[in-house]
Amino acid sequence: MITTPPGLYYISLAYLASLFPGAWAIKVAEAFDPLCTTALLRSTNVIMAMVCGVLVHDLLLCIKPGIGKTKATAYAILVALYPVHWFFTFLYYTDVASLASVLAMYLSCLKKRFWVSALFGALSILFRQTNVIWMIFFAANGAIAYVQDLSLSDCLSDENSEPTDKSRTEVSDRDSKVSALGLRRRRTNHPISERGVVSGSTKSHTSFTEELFDIGFKIWNSKCKVLITFAPFAIVLVAFGAFIIWNGGIVLGAKEAHVVSPHFAQLLYFGLVSATALLPWHFTPGRVSDLFHWCRKNKTFSSLAMLIALGLSFVAVHLFSIAHPYLLADNRHYTFYIWRKVIQARWMMKYILIPLYVYSWFSVINILGKSQPRVWVVSFVFSVALVLVPAPLVEFRYYTIPLVILVLNSPVIGNGKLLALGSAYAAVDLFTLAMFLFRPFHWGHEPGTQRFMW
Repeated sequence: MITTPPGLYYISLAYLASLFPGAWAIKVAEAFDPLCTTALLRSTNVIMAMVCGVLVHDLLLCIKPGIGKTKATAYAILVALYPVHWFFTFLYYTDVASLASVLAMYLSCLKKRFWVSALFGALSILFRQTNVIWMIFFAANGAIAYVQDLSLSDCLSDENSEPTDKSRTEVSDRDSKVSALGLRRRRTNHPISERGVVSGSTKSHTSFTEELFDIGFKIWNSKCKVLITFAPFAIVLVAFGAFIIWNGGIVLGAKEAHVVSPHFAQLLYFGLVSATALLPWHFTPGRVSDLFHWCRKNKTFSSLAMLIALGLSFVAVHLFSIAHPYLLADNRHYTFYIWRKVIQARWMMKYILIPLYVYSWFSVINILGKSQPRVWVVSFVFSVALVLVPAPLVEFRYYTIPLVILVLNSPVIGNGKLLALGSAYAAVDLFTLAMFLFRPFHWGHEPGTQRFMW
């Protein structure tokens, strides 16, 4: 049963109309019905996958201007080969188009084209309802960067003006306050993502509370400009709220099978899956050593954080591990076998995995913290939780968008590691393709051919 809005159908209709423009000249129903073949409909996602590649390339040049076009292209190919994304490129699912619309929203927001970004946000919601969370995430961090730029512009304009004795004193006071918060940054033409709330060299000298207070103060001082500039996102959000009220909830279709649940273990699964999928960033001797030294440097904080993380993870695994009926019954999906052969292999197995979950999340947060402000990192983790925790069904497809955002905001790795990871992805792609094409099977209780898939 269909549980997502009809965004993919609209895109397919526009795509087919562009291929066969003469179809508009006759009755629509008669013209498009014979054109909607399985191959043509599935080719919609092939086009969307190409769009994703271009967007990843442009996003990397925006976020990391020094990366170079060649390296950005290599990253785009890597994302295209990511097994879950690659597999659904050739099927008629919403995931590829959903990713494309979210990446387009992200890129537009970085380039400060907020109306365009909001339009892509609305489009992304037509592919998957939970994309509203990513729209809020991009808009919120865009607003933070926007007020930081306004504040910086004011400081620079004050410095460039001829100061009187009184204004010189005021500027001096303001400069000392700004310097104390680590917010003095030179003006650049880089996108808003590069200029975090706090510069990388000084953010460790300010507390997270101070960052929040400073952001709130700046937003309040520029509230009118912020409201006007980011009104497009508010319009989409209000429209989405009206839809929820009209629909009686966020779920379409089989509501009884997609009841919102406190599936906190889902957040742990994402941490391990993403760290494993991005192995050169997270599971190397250098990364383990780097994380160990970070823990030693911040011994009190890291020890307390680790104890809390282990405790919360134990509670999540013990009380909030949900085995959805579809997960237990549908043996077409690889998650069915991972659940049975790994997580449920022994009663203690799900607890043995807890240290890996915690390590994965520590590594993810530590890596993001090297290039992004703490507010950005916290809001990212919170957004991932809002997207995944309410979902009772474990699906690798749900992890694709946050995983790609992780790739875009992680440090650049060497060509050798990129090649090795790309080769591993390609090997998994070939395996899943072979299983899908050459290992069909049948269910005794239902006619038709079944195939293995993500």
